Amino acid sequence: MEAPLQKISDPVLQQHGVELWLKREDLLHPTISGNKWRKLKYNLQQARQLAKDTLLTFGGAYSNHIAATAAAGAEFGFKTIGIIRGEEHLPLNPTLSFATFCGMQLQYVSREDYRKKQEPEFLAELSAKYNQPYLIPEGGTNALAVKGCTEIISDIAIDYDYICCASGTGGTIAGIIAGLQGQKQVLGFPALKGGEFLQQEIEQLILAYNGKQYSNWQLITDYHFGGYAKVKPELLAFIKQFQEQHHIPLEPVYTGKMLFGIYDLIRQGYFPEGSRVIAIHTGGLQGNAGFKERLGLEV
Repeated sequence: MEAPLQKISDPVLQQHGVELWLKREDLLHPTISGNKWRKLKYNLQQARQLAKDTLLTFGGAYSNHIAATAAAGAEFGFKTIGIIRGEEHLPLNPTLSFATFCGMQLQYVSREDYRKKQEPEFLAELSAKYNQPYLIPEGGTNALAVKGCTEIISDIAIDYDYICCASGTGGTIAGIIAGLQGQKQVLGFPALKGGEFLQQEIEQLILAYNGKQYSNWQLITDYHFGGYAKVKPELLAFIKQFQEQHHIPLEPVYTGKMLFGIYDLIRQGYFPEGSRVIAIHTGGLQGNAGFKERLGLEV
């Protein structure tokens, strides 16, 4: 399964002598799209090998990972349980409605309890309650997810100088960095505040995966727009213009912020003339329905 490369033609790029290609990971699968397919691939294989029939994972009410895990369970024959941060709100939003349509059982926990999602005692309680399911962390990020994300670069058939990726829990960019083994330059665009913490998380993920450290990457922390799922008019205007110009759907949490940042860096002359940049479209388009419902936003 491959994600096609799509060249972006734009006067801004021509003016600054930069080539931009978008790797359309969003086209990998209709409901388990982008980096979620990559992160779940080896976790699903491991669950099967361990003879587990149930997947249990964690996420917020609009989580791409919750939606993708529910879809994967329906497609590959696993029961699924979603531990959802916060109180239940009815009617269900589009993300959780889709998850339940796929058969996912939802359990809502307080924000205080949700913060225990990595504590052994809390996980042991959940495992006992749900008959020892296969546990997948929030965002799907673990060593097996990193392994899956190393494959993002395996089918890129052109040479390039930079590869750019939006970052949430850090698993996708950790896989890209590990897969490149010190080659090229990798730029991560965090969707949340707190880049220093994320930097440490990514380093730990790479160490856990292959025991190595790399210096060919950095996080660009200027384009989170206030934090996770926060938006500003200039971001929405950019997304709308990009979609109209290139006929490629974006979303405002991850890929929209990354591309806004890339264009801003190009205008600032960050990339030397003649640079070829590849940006990873990590999917997440299911979240657009939630933005429309919550904020009346058209994206």
